[in-house]
Amino acid sequence: MRELLALKCDVCGNKNYTTDKNKKNTPDKLSFKKYCRFCRKHTVHSETKIK
Repeated sequence: MRELLALKCDVCGNKNYTTDKNKKNTPDKLSFKKYCRFCRKHTVHSETKIK
């Protein structure tokens, strides 16, 4: 039931974090404000698939 996913920076597009979520409880896409080491600031990171 749990799905692995990556969190991608909305500013630069790099995949910086990985996490998992329960698709049954949270069917919507996740988005967090996290630190991006490439932009060197806190930006919004949204859910993408892991290849």
